[in-house]
Amino acid sequence: MRIFREAMRWVFSIAVSFILALFVCTYIIQPTKVSGHSMEPTLHDTERLFILKWTHTFSMTPNYGDIVVIDSRIDRNRTFSDEFLDNPFFNFLTHNDEHEIFFIKRVIGKPGDTLEIRDHHVYRNGQLLKEPYIKEMMLDLSEQTFVVPKDHIFVMGDNRNHSKDSRDIGFIPLSHVLGKKL
Repeated sequence: MRIFREAMRWVFSIAVSFILALFVCTYIIQPTKVSGHSMEPTLHDTERLFILKWTHTFSMTPNYGDIVVIDSRIDRNRTFSDEFLDNPFFNFLTHNDEHEIFFIKRVIGKPGDTLEIRDHHVYRNGQLLKEPYIKEMMLDLSEQTFVVPKDHIFVMGDNRNHSKDSRDIGFIPLSHVLGKKL
């Protein structure tokens, strides 16, 4: 009977630790890994970093220049189960390697902003952005203008010539901003 009680204490301790770790990883802070070269020279392929999840948990709008992790599946609503199933722990257990849907990008525009891409530069609300973090000059061929709708942001990679970002996938709903780089 004593061995059984000791075993139950261990099981209880492990279960509580697992639930606490899952909660922290889902709602507070989460490790992630950079996949690809779209954020070079700032972040490099396979680099590991932590993201603050409470910005997502409390539906906070990120600031200009913040590096965020987004769910690129903007054509669907995120559900409560997504919060848990997209957790790296479950991806590890299920061998679900969905790095293609989670992008790490920089916030360039917030709701109501007008962004123009012209002359190889980005202008926000008529002002040229000073972007010392970009890898090289953009090789854009055509001028583009974007007006960021309510409850959305506009993101771009620092390696502008090799980045799938809001220019391709569209505006990112705030509900799809999963956290920001710590």
